[in-house]
Amino acid sequence: MSASGTDVYLKIGDVARTVGVSPSVIRGWENLGLTRPRRTESKYRLYSPEDVKLLKRARFLRKVRGLNAAAIVAMLRRQGRTRPAKDGNAGAIGSHLRQLRTKRRLSLSQVAQAVGISVGFLSALERSQMSGSVGTLRKLARYYKTNILDFFDANGASSRQVQPEQRKVLQAGPGVRMELLAWGNAVMEPHLFRVAPQAGSGDAYTHEGEEFLFILRGSLIITLEQQEYRLKTGDSFYFESTTPHHWRNPGRSETRVLWVNTPPTF
Repeated sequence: MSASGTDVYLKIGDVARTVGVSPSVIRGWENLGLTRPRRTESKYRLYSPEDVKLLKRARFLRKVRGLNAAAIVAMLRRQGRTRPAKDGNAGAIGSHLRQLRTKRRLSLSQVAQAVGISVGFLSALERSQMSGSVGTLRKLARYYKTNILDFFDANGASSRQVQPEQRKVLQAGPGVRMELLAWGNAVMEPHLFRVAPQAGSGDAYTHEGEEFLFILRGSLIITLEQQEYRLKTGDSFYFESTTPHHWRNPGRSETRVLWVNTPPTF
């Protein structure tokens, strides 16, 4: 962890040593809904400082108060200290994807084959059991001749000023949070991307338009065709969206990116 302890993620072994319990205890608490760590593409758990703080509180309740796992989780849930089970828009995205498919009278296998994903994965997306990466959502939007803004429920015009709590939010796969900063215009599509350690876009994708990135915090590796660019805090980057591209956060802390697409057909 960094000196400030902000936005640095730890693996389960490091967390177990920090908290003073075994990894199996942490996994047991997770199964009861106490924590929901992020996952890397290799399925490794990554714990935030907030997760560690919550686990330390659980250890205190276990050691000092003598509470069992279920009682610990129940108490912390009553106190509002546990996170909700799903991102708020997960069900809406799944339902929207299913409507797009059924409206066109397409089967799961037809769409999955066209987009390049498995039938099981597409079915899980539509049932809101999984979230799609940026690359997957972009491919689905392109196949249905729509755009990813539809997944934000961003109809209408935004006001000139958008406060943080008013942003439209989309969870685009494990560890990637997209916050729409303005909507309802025909020129720009500005986002704040929050990318967890080792999370990324998934497969390469393309679309019409141009893109501008500014790294607010952390680092990002973006690959255009076969060329890799390593960006760090303060770097900016511009490219044409028709170039196949994919990206990921190679670091141990969250990366935040101001990401602008034009026109808003991302």
